[in-house]
Amino acid sequence: MSCNATGAALTVEGLRWGPRSGLTLVNDIGFAIAAGSRLAILGPNGAGKTSLLRCLYRAVQPNAGRVSVDGVDLWSISAREAARTIAVVLQEMPGDFPFSVRDVVMMGRIPRREGLSGWNDFDRERVQHALAHLDLAHLAGRQFSTLSGGEKQRVLIARALAQEPRIIILDEPTNHLDIRHQLEILELLQTLKLTIVSTLHDINLAAEFATDVAILTAGRLTAFGPPEEVLSPSELSAAFGVTATVHNAAAGGARFSFSLPRQGSIS
Repeated sequence: MSCNATGAALTVEGLRWGPRSGLTLVNDIGFAIAAGSRLAILGPNGAGKTSLLRCLYRAVQPNAGRVSVDGVDLWSISAREAARTIAVVLQEMPGDFPFSVRDVVMMGRIPRREGLSGWNDFDRERVQHALAHLDLAHLAGRQFSTLSGGEKQRVLIARALAQEPRIIILDEPTNHLDIRHQLEILELLQTLKLTIVSTLHDINLAAEFATDVAILTAGRLTAFGPPEEVLSPSELSAAFGVTATVHNAAAGGARFSFSLPRQGSIS
């Protein structure tokens, strides 16, 4: 089953943000991705990846610069309209959530609800569509808290789909998942026609998943472009302070391995 929604172009210009004067976590970042792109944001811990995401989904207002969706400044529209355009799947996963799977997915319809009206047939149809698309229909009546980590992540993505956004932003969607569930989540995201922006730790998964890659270091964008250009041993070694080695995979593409640098091998 396919998702009929289409993505939106995302443009970031001169973005700067910090929680207080003298502390800048996002520093003069700019890039643009086309509608339907899949952007993987990479970088070491503390590089500013999550802070950048928070600017992109309007959790914090930048100190300078602009985030535009299809040419429209994100801060020129209402919070409700922004929520209809951008859905978010955060890394913090609620544990003891006293709701059923269907109830959690239905929460994605809140930005679409008019006034105090209840759920209508279209809301229920959209939720059922999202449950089916994520292979969750058989779990619709289960309590969210009883699910495995991989199942919970699928439910949260289904909630995002029920929101009918044009952009989905995910903070480490494969974190705490085993290899099979990591691959299933990323394969699922690749089937969507939406624009996907995600932080990732695994370089090899990013190389297979992304159409565009951004590398952040100390709050600055140090590389941006298609993965075959950006994911080079020199860029990765410099960004992460390791020795990166590329290996040509038998099935095509490249795989990376990493080791600590020998004394004096990285300046």
